[in-house]
Amino acid sequence: MPNRLTGQSSAYLRQHADNPVDWQPFDDAAFAEAARRDVPVFLSVGYAACHWCHVMAHESFEDPEVGAYLDEHFVPVKVDREERPDVDAAYMSATQLLTGQGGWPMSVFLTPDGRAFHAGTYFPPRPAHGMPSFRQLLEAVTEAWTDRRDELEQAADAVARAVSGQAEDLRTALSGGAVPVPAAEGGPDLTAVALEVLLQKEDPEHGGFGGAPKFPPATVLPLLELAATGTEEQVAGRARDLLVRTLDTMRASAVFDQVGGGFYRYSVTREWSLPHYEKMLYDNAQLLRAYARAAAREPGRGYDRTAADTAGFLLRELRLPGGAFASSLDADTPSADGDVHSGEGAFYLWTRAELVEVLGSGRGTAVADLMGVAAGRPRPLHPGRVLGDEEQALWDAVRPGLAAARASRTAPARDDKVVAGWNGLTVTALAEAGVLLQDPALVLAAEEAAGHLWEVHWDGRRLARTSHAGSAGGSIEGLLEDYAMLAEAFLALYRATGATTWFERARELAGVAEERFSHPAADGGEEAPERVWSDLADVPAPLLAAGSSGRAVPLDDVTPSGTAVLAAVLVQLWALDEDERRARLVPSLLGPLELLAHRSPRGAGRALTVRAELGSPPAHVVLAGGTAEDKLEARRAVGAAAVLGVHVVDADAPGAPGAARGKEALGGRFTVYACRDFACRAPVHSAAELREQLEGDGGLSRASRP
Repeated sequence: MPNRLTGQSSAYLRQHADNPVDWQPFDDAAFAEAARRDVPVFLSVGYAACHWCHVMAHESFEDPEVGAYLDEHFVPVKVDREERPDVDAAYMSATQLLTGQGGWPMSVFLTPDGRAFHAGTYFPPRPAHGMPSFRQLLEAVTEAWTDRRDELEQAADAVARAVSGQAEDLRTALSGGAVPVPAAEGGPDLTAVALEVLLQKEDPEHGGFGGAPKFPPATVLPLLELAATGTEEQVAGRARDLLVRTLDTMRASAVFDQVGGGFYRYSVTREWSLPHYEKMLYDNAQLLRAYARAAAREPGRGYDRTAADTAGFLLRELRLPGGAFASSLDADTPSADGDVHSGEGAFYLWTRAELVEVLGSGRGTAVADLMGVAAGRPRPLHPGRVLGDEEQALWDAVRPGLAAARASRTAPARDDKVVAGWNGLTVTALAEAGVLLQDPALVLAAEEAAGHLWEVHWDGRRLARTSHAGSAGGSIEGLLEDYAMLAEAFLALYRATGATTWFERARELAGVAEERFSHPAADGGEEAPERVWSDLADVPAPLLAAGSSGRAVPLDDVTPSGTAVLAAVLVQLWALDEDERRARLVPSLLGPLELLAHRSPRGAGRALTVRAELGSPPAHVVLAGGTAEDKLEARRAVGAAAVLGVHVVDADAPGAPGAARGKEALGGRFTVYACRDFACRAPVHSAAELREQLEGDGGLSRASRP
């Protein structure tokens, strides 16, 4: 009999709607029932593309006897960590404190008010490898709840205090190294400091950072890109070399789907040879943006091909009716009998014999050698190095046949949940890639997705975090990251299209985010309006009981921190609207960058990028008068710089930003103002003259130089 998970926006929750478990979503009703029955809450946290989540579901949650026991002695609550990162973060802290490790599926036992007293991750159906069976665990918790309740309450109190103290310790550590921002004229060059740390942590043999598992360092790539355009030649050269090595390593590795495009989640091995096969929207959005921008700055290296292949994957496999994008593809491939955990990566793997069967003996053998497929078991295709021209030609010739053959296989399941922030990352990437790759279809796709998000997720007052099948009903309010990433997406569309509607929507979201997610610090003042920021507008009572405060932590994870993205939005709004108040809000969002640059630049890549951008003079090209064709030609003259660093503003457009003030069509003629640091050159009257101005100065801003 279906439970309360039926109709939820999360595919992960819907996958459990027919379990013989009376699952409930994480809400007031579930905890109220636990209080009424005076039983613990069993909290199970996972996500749709999680391999071991599927395994535990099949082994335990589909077992009627286990389901009956859970329902009798607990209130079972199921959470999608992608839908509720607030819940995941609070109870992951508790799990790590209780067990010394974490992961998914995460299994946590809570008091009826939300405090954790016992936790773990995956539990097998029978005792194995020193672990009890899941049923044994349930029985032990039930016995303790009945006979030793006081001990569990004391443990729950201790865990809640530890979670709260852990968060406070982190805030203290971060704030202890805070430095004034902006401080571009003095103090250490934090970009150079961060670069040195990253170079020390680079894997000198295989590229990337760290050992196994090895993740694409998506959030730090913008910092390397910016450092590579700096005026200090030695720093810029070392940053460029590190960026190129990292991008080349990833695109030639097994982490990149060489047949269908797009990136897998991470490599199980240090040498990038064996991926974990789930494909996440947020990874591919960030990496599309990085490769598209690299293609503009490093023409001829093949980054345009990687970017186009990644964009093609997004549009072909994750795009939903209405234009928004699904969250992920599973790592596992369902078998003929519907067993969803039967074959991790099976859709993507090839044997040498299969390559020969599809391509013929000659080409099949050549491709097997090129892509590292020896005789024996199926392998992922990857060359392990950038291909030469003849090798690339061979690969380009055989790819369509391999893609067609692979399409006949059973594809991995897709999580059709729409997450506002991740879609914001995707809109930004597509809008920029459309300009940089000169592919208008990508810009149109970005506009369609953004329009869907505005219509479905925004109700005029609040932004919904998730939706499904065109409805955001039942969604929690978006987190700070959702507001920030969507605002940034709208600004990217404004830069790509010049349509002021997107600028106005970005400004509206930024204003609501400031109102909903911050309050003035006690010691703030007019000149230094320090503000305290939260990741959540409202913290649910169970999370407060568990020790969470909802306070924002300015550290990147798999996506850039919400505070850093909002800071980037405010820097752009400051540049476009010439509103100094926006810039004065930025320091409170960036955190202690000197400390982070020295200790953990990968955790602050986006914030360090924003700080450097804030210290660079903004650049504008303002267009006044003339025809639509005049303005289009002027935008073409600006070219890639319109995305990479120069704001192009149509002064005649309704709702034009403040940078357009005072810019008029002189003598009724088409007039172009090229401006830097809010000071403009002598106006010109044609795209050709504008091009001469831009080429004569090598571009208006450091960031715009390819």
